[in-house]
Amino acid sequence: MRYAVLGTGEVGRTLGGKLVELGHEVTLGSRTADNPVALEWARDAGERAGVGTFAAAASGAEVVVNAVGGRVALTALRDAGAENLAGKVLIDVCNPLAFEDGRLRLSPVESDSVGEQIQRAFPDARVVKALNTVNCRVMVAPHLVPGDHALFLCGQDPDAKELVTALLGEFGWPRGRVIDLGDIEGARAMEMLMPLWIRLFQGFGHAEFNYELRRAR
Repeated sequence: MRYAVLGTGEVGRTLGGKLVELGHEVTLGSRTADNPVALEWARDAGERAGVGTFAAAASGAEVVVNAVGGRVALTALRDAGAENLAGKVLIDVCNPLAFEDGRLRLSPVESDSVGEQIQRAFPDARVVKALNTVNCRVMVAPHLVPGDHALFLCGQDPDAKELVTALLGEFGWPRGRVIDLGDIEGARAMEMLMPLWIRLFQGFGHAEFNYELRRAR
């Protein structure tokens, strides 16, 4: 399958690298076609890896992964072009985090989410929120954390969520540990987990952890 991964940070490069390893074709998208970080990634990732602008990456992809920061996600996706997102599954992995005056800020929060903002701005895209509640290494290698820890997703389109669940299976997430939180409004709860995640990260001193849920049968 052909993927566009928008964003050249650690999350984008990690996801793109895993997708290439799994045999998919990946274009790492950025604001410019000659982004040096993207070019270096492509050289290291192999022949199925390419680079391009946000628009070029999205236009040639079957699935688009939004891996830019949550505060700039809408800008990056507008650069990608609504026409290049229409009808495609758009996996949103970002969080609207910023550190201001030495404190963590989350915006939007509670009454909205980046996932919902993306779906409203691009109504013809099939947005699925997923993978935003774990570190990028755990995203693609869940075995790094022992136990039956869980991953969440949400979105409007059942078929899109099924495609993303299958992709998560390729990453190593058993279907029974992928929890569907319903429509895209579920992105609010997923994004609001991040302040807790940051506190745990600070306490543990590393990012290789996740949430395990236990429920009565």
